Amino acid sequence: MELQTVSLQKSHFRDEFDCGQEILDDYLKKQANQDVKKKLSACFVISEKINDKDRVQGYYTLSNTGIPRELIPDKFQKKFPTAYKTIPATLLGRLARDKTCKGKGMGERLLVDALFRSYLASEQLGSFAVVVDPIDEMAISFYESYGFKLLPDSGKMFIPMATIKQLFT
Repeated sequence: MELQTVSLQKSHFRDEFDCGQEILDDYLKKQANQDVKKKLSACFVISEKINDKDRVQGYYTLSNTGIPRELIPDKFQKKFPTAYKTIPATLLGRLARDKTCKGKGMGERLLVDALFRSYLASEQLGSFAVVVDPIDEMAISFYESYGFKLLPDSGKMFIPMATIKQLFT
């Protein structure tokens, strides 16, 4: 069966979602729908029909953000007009897969989908990069393995849209 990434709906069963990070589990179960309604983020899920329920196996959120100019490495910073104090970007706010999907490439699948959506959106709305705020050292290693770089003094990481473009063109 081909699993597809779709926008979060009320019909998606989330009660048993467990990625091992309580903050990410609780977000999906208790907050995600509200954030979507308030246009604070967009939430995308991969689900599988299990016992007549669309059980969420993984999810991620996207929203707008800005990177303070002084945090961006010099090799990129010098390309921006000096009038820009904050550089537009896309925030990959949360990304999690259920423990039952461990070792099945679900995290990579979610990340690639998020990067592709972000790239497509950047053609309509300015976005220099995708930014993440890794939850722990394991997340840092995961994002580094896909080309994300640390933003100095922030704990956040980024991947330029130009790099993402190379992945999909």
